[in-house]
Amino acid sequence: MGGMRLSKIEQTVFLRNKNLVIIDRRRFPHEIVEILCADYEQVARCIEDMAVQGAGDIALTAGYGLLLAAWQIEERPDLSWAEVRDYLEGARQRLNATRPTGFHMAALLESILSRIDWQIVPWSGQILQQLQTIIGKQELRSERTGNWAETLLSGGDTLLTHCFPGPALLIMLQRAVQNGKQVQVMSTETRPYLQGARLTAWAVSELDIPVTLITDNMAAYCMSRGMISKVFTAADRIAMDGTVANKVGTFQLALAARYHAIPFYILGYGGPDRKCLSGKDIPIEMRDPEEVLNFNGVRITGAKVRAIYPAFDLTPPDLIAGVVTDRGILNPREVGNYWSLPK
Repeated sequence: MGGMRLSKIEQTVFLRNKNLVIIDRRRFPHEIVEILCADYEQVARCIEDMAVQGAGDIALTAGYGLLLAAWQIEERPDLSWAEVRDYLEGARQRLNATRPTGFHMAALLESILSRIDWQIVPWSGQILQQLQTIIGKQELRSERTGNWAETLLSGGDTLLTHCFPGPALLIMLQRAVQNGKQVQVMSTETRPYLQGARLTAWAVSELDIPVTLITDNMAAYCMSRGMISKVFTAADRIAMDGTVANKVGTFQLALAARYHAIPFYILGYGGPDRKCLSGKDIPIEMRDPEEVLNFNGVRITGAKVRAIYPAFDLTPPDLIAGVVTDRGILNPREVGNYWSLPK
């Protein structure tokens, strides 16, 4: 795993000979396993099957899926522009349906298609150029979000994280160390895919920052013993009323943090979804219960036991101390002010 950086999308999702290579995040941190995708349907399945994780990385992976669709359709010179548009729209809908709770993917795919000049071929060249621009903007956004988040840290802080909050978390920690702040991290394992254990804890350890792994049900205990000073998670979608959708378990961490008077922050990167006025408008993805009933292919309970798996939950704004974006730190009730802040 030497040299692998989760803060760089091009190291885990990249093109090779008109195929998309996805480094299977389900196999981190012990193995680097490549999945080769030749068409957008294979990309969609990788997203559904959790081979790629993290809202921003999922969005860019879907964008590459759209690129593969364009490459495929360009092999059919007999088709009209209208037929090409219909094909790419079908690909967009298929990719967008893979993870309905987050909005980053939907926004990215819509943006790409809306900017295509259908009179200029190849269309794939336009899509690729847009993706390269988006990657650059996303890296800058992550850096700025991490820099703002670092201002919330003090020397001696122990931060609790949940799931994989993305590259801004790692940038925040790096900046803190550079500024002489001694910080450490506690990371929930984040069942059932263990993103906190396999991605966050490992990535933090690679920065040589002390990190302690805990099970999902240890957080309140650690808070009660004064072991945690701040909580940071990401958001798959932020509504205009400040409600945050994130990996299931986020809501209960926010409740425990409020009880123990611990600030709870959201790494909100590019701000809220302007089309989503309320948390009530956020769909919650319900995943296959088998993902809860089994672990590493082994059933962990009796044959008659049922399960449910809501992949996300909703945290109300009253439990959130601040939403950290690339443009500044916002009161969750005022996230709509994001676009009035200087870039």
